[in-house]
Amino acid sequence: MNTGTDNLVGILLVAAVFVALALPSLLGLAHDLRVDRQLRRAQQDRRAQDAERAARVRPAMTAQDVTRAA
Repeated sequence: MNTGTDNLVGILLVAAVFVALALPSLLGLAHDLRVDRQLRRAQQDRRAQDAERAARVRPAMTAQDVTRAA
């Protein structure tokens, strides 16, 4: 092999090692971001459900309400 080919093989080898070392971290980061997005959406949905439930609940009758009605 000549020097140019040796340099190219070396560069490709270094790039392959870098990818092999960095890929698991990048995949884990993508997974964490997806889980964070899912949790954030679930929390927003839960808050919306709680707000709907609070809007549907009748307020409790107080003693003043009873005396006004009588």
